Amino acid sequence: METLFTHIENARRDENAPLAARMRPTTLDGFVGQPQAVGPGSWLRRAIEHDTLSSVILYGPAGTGKTTLARIIAHSTHAEFVEVSAVTGTVKDLRREIEAAKSRLLTAARRTILFVDEIHRFNRGQQDALLHAVEDRTVVLVGATTENPYFEVNSALISRSRVVELVALDDESVRELLRNALSSERGLAGAFALEADAEDEIVRLAGGDGRAALTSLELASQMVDEKPEDGPALITREHVTEANPRRGLPYDKAGDMHYDVISAFIKSMRGSDPDAVLYWLARMLDAGEDPKFIARRIMICASEDVGNADPQALLVAHAAFRAAEVIGMPECRINLAQAATYLALAPKSNAAEAGIDAALEEVRRGPHREVPSHLRDRHRPGSDEYGPYLYPHNYPEGWVEQRYLPEGLERGCFYHPSGRGWEAWREEAIGRDRADAAGGE
Repeated sequence: METLFTHIENARRDENAPLAARMRPTTLDGFVGQPQAVGPGSWLRRAIEHDTLSSVILYGPAGTGKTTLARIIAHSTHAEFVEVSAVTGTVKDLRREIEAAKSRLLTAARRTILFVDEIHRFNRGQQDALLHAVEDRTVVLVGATTENPYFEVNSALISRSRVVELVALDDESVRELLRNALSSERGLAGAFALEADAEDEIVRLAGGDGRAALTSLELASQMVDEKPEDGPALITREHVTEANPRRGLPYDKAGDMHYDVISAFIKSMRGSDPDAVLYWLARMLDAGEDPKFIARRIMICASEDVGNADPQALLVAHAAFRAAEVIGMPECRINLAQAATYLALAPKSNAAEAGIDAALEEVRRGPHREVPSHLRDRHRPGSDEYGPYLYPHNYPEGWVEQRYLPEGLERGCFYHPSGRGWEAWREEAIGRDRADAAGGE
């Protein structure tokens, strides 16, 4: 089986390998970005430099250096470094590698570092097969994942490993990658130069993804027709645009980005920012998100965050959901945009949500409370003894003072109107009605 180390060396020697593969560093000194994870004094850097690595899961977006760090470990360690594919690997493959690792420990006292890229793709059974080997240090696990390991990786495996989070590269780190690739003999070897606008465009398109930035640079270099004899060929912004006709922002319909973007969308509606609402809505629609999923979140927001400050919001949200069901994309984008901006512009109240949550807490934790006798059902023997129920419609105001809550609870214990929109107007009207009724008495 070809080792990862051999694979790296072959890729670095192969001039036809992608630029991003050729530019992978083999030491921490060549690693760009992620100072919080591998900067001076960090646990991971010390562990790699001193070859004392314990099991670790590298978590972060694509193109942030997870696989590169694994390959730096492969070059730095005296342990055996092997890789199992989480896409094609089986429990049998894992057990074979674990048995081989046991043999190395017994016969040569040599550790084994097992690299599993995209470890979240392993099912529970495959992850469980690693548990004992990780726990007794038969193998040192290096897992890499773009998905939140606390959701996607077995909690027992998480507890035996250290999670190191990598973040999207900042713009300056991406620029450093590009400049290194332009000058390095392993890269473009000085054959090309980047216009400032072209560099800015690649950085913008990359969105913190180092691999994407290097791929854009390589594709843009292939668009250059004029190559002077006495100097580098110039890559312009037009070359970059031609090589990248459509920007693909990161989005995963089942992972962290999915939840992050929908969270930003909801919080923008709650925060009354229609422009932010439209941006996050566009991000989801452009990525192919199910419009009915978006419409359901709008419906929830209509009651949770707008509530009775504008009761019409729920009707608008429901209409948008029906439009998403019946019309579908691309036309229902307009219905969703109308509903989402309506909610963003509407007055806000969470009194309904807070009220029902408070009432549920009382029901679940409070004492048993009897229904007041005058509110009980009258279709049973002995109901004449219950006391009179005052029928509100028999009174000019349509309202009459009587107890509706059980004993021990008083009006205002759950529902606290916001003082905004229809909710405020209605509270004022109720207050006037009660004052008039009291005055009439």
